[in-house]
Amino acid sequence: MPDLLAAALAYAERGWHVFPLRPDTRTADDSAKRPAFPSRCTADRCDLTDPRCKTAGRHVGWEERATTDPSRIRRAWSTRPYGIGIACGPSGLVVVDLDVPKPGQIPPADHDLCGNGVDVFATVCHQHGHRIETTYTVTTGRGGSHLYYRHPSTGPTLRNTAGALGWLVDTRAHGGYVVAAGSTVAGRPYTVALDVDPAPLPDWLTALLAPAARPAHRPAAVALPADRHGRYLAAAIRRQVDHLTGAGEGQRNHALFTSAVALGQLAAGGALTDDDVTAVLEPAALSIGLRRGEIARTIASGLRVGARNPRTLATDRRAA
Repeated sequence: MPDLLAAALAYAERGWHVFPLRPDTRTADDSAKRPAFPSRCTADRCDLTDPRCKTAGRHVGWEERATTDPSRIRRAWSTRPYGIGIACGPSGLVVVDLDVPKPGQIPPADHDLCGNGVDVFATVCHQHGHRIETTYTVTTGRGGSHLYYRHPSTGPTLRNTAGALGWLVDTRAHGGYVVAAGSTVAGRPYTVALDVDPAPLPDWLTALLAPAARPAHRPAAVALPADRHGRYLAAAIRRQVDHLTGAGEGQRNHALFTSAVALGQLAAGGALTDDDVTAVLEPAALSIGLRRGEIARTIASGLRVGARNPRTLATDRRAA
């Protein structure tokens, strides 16, 4: 524990936001890569029994919990031998994850390179007239590499990618985290291979990782009655869409869930249909950068929760 505590404090001194990962059990799985918070405490299944969530009155995820506060770090790592997670977004980092093939893993049909993620990334760099930049580097437990870069101070917010740069090459940025050196996963240590300050993410790489332009949000055309109930319902929809589109980084999925619950209650009361709720919330969620699969799951979960407490327009107006 002392070594892990010292490592976590050292990362915090560099301005990197850390949070505890599950202690390594030396089993063959990757459970030690997961946040050390209640496994059932997620944005769509938070019962507010976790102390941080109870205090906030809402779900508090790993990215928001990540900290550089020495006192909080000492409290956490003095109790158990937690692994160390580094939240890339709050830390201003983009980490290029260069993996090695797992036993039996077959490359995609259009892949014409052998080797590992380092080979693939080196080729990508060469194709763009560059080489792999010298930067802070960690060797992962399975023999891969994590290359740490500084997130650009201007331009688009970069998020995680999987295979966008090639086979066995992923990236972690806003919304992502990496296992820090000093941690072990399945008994295999993560170690520092090159201890230098992270280099700025190259412009050419930033361009490749920049997210596609988000679709402009246009309110969905949901058929509503042309009376005061219809006007009230339209106002309720606008409130939830405004709540969603105004959510900050790290809170957007939770905002989608709570809006789906609120409109799901009205759907359960007969004022809307489930399809209406999806038609209203999906384009708004896409416009703030959430992904379609994530959106569909979160809306479905919110509708299920909302259905437990149906609200009619009359009762909802009295409560408003």
